[in-house]
Amino acid sequence: QVQLVESGGGLVQAGGSLRLSCVASGLPFSSLAMGWFRQAPGKERECVFAISASGVNIVYANSVKGRFTISRDNDKNTVFLQMNSLKPEDTAVYYCAARRPYSFPTNREDEYDYWGQGTQVTVSS
Repeated sequence: QVQLVESGGGLVQAGGSLRLSCVASGLPFSSLAMGWFRQAPGKERECVFAISASGVNIVYANSVKGRFTISRDNDKNTVFLQMNSLKPEDTAVYYCAARRPYSFPTNREDEYDYWGQGTQVTVSS
């Protein structure tokens, strides 16, 4: 059974930091491109960051450049999203997603095959 479980969301003041984690099971994690998406109320889901299986190739949204970083620990089947200098507009539900094995990272939602349940991030002004 495939599972992606996110954690680390919460309420933080503007300028603060959060670190999201996503643990994958039921998949060959070290062969998966992984992505972090977010969806704010009334908006479409957008890709924040994506990372290749090796961690070498990264895709990111310009809106988070210089503030967020993505990393992964293949020994722990975990991908992380470090979020610094958070802004109220970062408020959203954040989702972890996985592509099928041996795929490249992409910012296209429809190219991801597996999704977590999401974790809420709320940034107060």
